[in-house]
Amino acid sequence: MPSFIEEELLAAQGYRLIAGVDEVGRGALAGPVVAAAVILPLDLDEPWLGQVSDSKLLTPGQRQLFFHHIQQVAVAIGIGATAHDLIDKKGIVSATRLAMKQAIEQLSPQPESLLIDYLSLPEVGLPQKGITDGDNLCLSIACASIIAKVARDRLMVAFDRVYTGYGLARNKGYGTEEHLASLFRLGPCPIHRQSFSPVKDIMLHQRLFGEIR
Repeated sequence: MPSFIEEELLAAQGYRLIAGVDEVGRGALAGPVVAAAVILPLDLDEPWLGQVSDSKLLTPGQRQLFFHHIQQVAVAIGIGATAHDLIDKKGIVSATRLAMKQAIEQLSPQPESLLIDYLSLPEVGLPQKGITDGDNLCLSIACASIIAKVARDRLMVAFDRVYTGYGLARNKGYGTEEHLASLFRLGPCPIHRQSFSPVKDIMLHQRLFGEIR
């Protein structure tokens, strides 16, 4: 389970405002990539902390519950998002870094140090550590993962009401069997990532052979 070890090591160096940073949606075919940054109190001691994990390992109900708990106890929470068109323009890694930077900029107070899932943010002038599998190892990153996941899921549910027929409320834009079948039947909608396969392959087919229905 994620622990507070990394935060305690930074606290021993004198840092007090330590933000965990994570993203969700990198592998989706539609919608934005969303990042969150969370600063937890260094003296945090809540019974639910022992159940926190990477958001992918939690049920929707657990994520909603922890989302509420984190909002109640966090020193600060920031959320950033990069839309599908910027993902196509910049590439997913640059788009992810942009969303993370936005999330950090939303924090008030601003952090003194960062713990980031996997990536580094050279454009952010703060002491930082990228941690491979950080959402499974570091409590602040795991909490950021939950915040980002719930925020993005809510966006995708809203998009489902606009772009019907793709099951976005269920698949959240990921390449499930249902989603792929809808893509082949209907073609991409405006929030699909045109640089991602199979979306770009389907668009090429449309240009060559006409609309897919």
